[in-house]
Amino acid sequence: MTLVREQLLGKRVRLEKPELLAPAGSLEKLKFAVHYGADAVYIGGQQYGLRSNADNFTFEEMREGVEFAEKYGAKVFVATNIYAHNEDISGLEDYLRGIQDAGVHAIIVADPIIIETCKRVAPKLEIHLSTQQSTMNRGAVQFWKDEGIDRVVLAREVSMEEIVDIKKNVDIEIEVFVHGAMCSSFSGRCVLSNHFTDRDSNRGGCSQSCRWKYDLFTTEEDRSQQQIGMKELPLFQEGDNPFSMSSKDLAMIEHLPELIRSGVDSFKIEGRMKSVHYVATVVNAYRQAIDAYFEDPEHYEMKPEWLYEIQKAANRPLNTGFFFDHPGHEDHIFEPEDKAAPYDFVGVVKSYDAATKMALIQQRNHFKPGQEVEFFGPKGTFFKQTVSELHSEDGEQLTAARHPLQLIRMQVDHPVHPMDMMRKKIGK
Repeated sequence: MTLVREQLLGKRVRLEKPELLAPAGSLEKLKFAVHYGADAVYIGGQQYGLRSNADNFTFEEMREGVEFAEKYGAKVFVATNIYAHNEDISGLEDYLRGIQDAGVHAIIVADPIIIETCKRVAPKLEIHLSTQQSTMNRGAVQFWKDEGIDRVVLAREVSMEEIVDIKKNVDIEIEVFVHGAMCSSFSGRCVLSNHFTDRDSNRGGCSQSCRWKYDLFTTEEDRSQQQIGMKELPLFQEGDNPFSMSSKDLAMIEHLPELIRSGVDSFKIEGRMKSVHYVATVVNAYRQAIDAYFEDPEHYEMKPEWLYEIQKAANRPLNTGFFFDHPGHEDHIFEPEDKAAPYDFVGVVKSYDAATKMALIQQRNHFKPGQEVEFFGPKGTFFKQTVSELHSEDGEQLTAARHPLQLIRMQVDHPVHPMDMMRKKIGK
């Protein structure tokens, strides 16, 4: 564990390097998250999680994921953070035993019945309290510590000042979200989806109703034709942009020193539904920034390229959430937003021949000779080049890489490594 000494709250203290916790909506995403620098990943199983549309893990996939993560010294957590109804309880014991038997390190949980059942039937699992519990003060954190919880994931509405106070007064691991989409409801506990689509948000069925586009109306009394009632009056004109309740995405990479000094134990990235490219890009940027800080805290500088890298994968504009102030209207997206990600993920390096400088690329999006592409990876790979000739595995010359997951050989200007990625600027 890397440590630094710093002046904190008037005292000379040692700060441990915080855990970088990444989302993994599939086994492939797990492997890329760990390879690109995550200390831990959180996944969903076939039941009891809040991302029912993700490529959730079977027990066998959990075992494979744990084995892969352990090679890198990383851990795997499983989200079991639904609020359970009576019919959800059947099978819970066997499910938790299956998670434990797969070698998983911890579960992330909100419902007390899942907490108590886990303590009884799967005692080897750590229990991390989900942000869905909306834990916002040191008294509540102390309560959950007394209940045997190993870690508390604080509510996203907690400020930096409150985090410092909690860490100062309660000796327990604290995890906070530092990057990703922000829910418009209170700590993610929303029922819009339940009402609009009959899909239960708190049992994994959220239809993201807050991100839909709406027309706005008001009502007034209607006394026309001798009848008293209400009529709708539009608050929009022809051609106006539809209204949404979507918030900007959270990004705290520019404030890592404050986060580290707060004593937070785990920095969590949101996004189990996001792409492999998103997970790898964001994890890579935060990994570089955290490591740079601990290498030389006194001379640490935020590098603009870390933020620029994140913006290549981000879907929405970015802000700092509730860390420093209550978000205002400027922190929400009320109109169609400009796409913040100007790059397409186009390929993954499978192998590289140093003698011929030829790389074997697995295609993920269309690209062709003459286009400028960019390679990046966790071992310092970063360069741009123009695509020259493309060939199939059999040596046939190709006019483009147009088939999903097609294996293609191309010459590269610099050495690359397996699991390095290739992307191109949209429109180029």
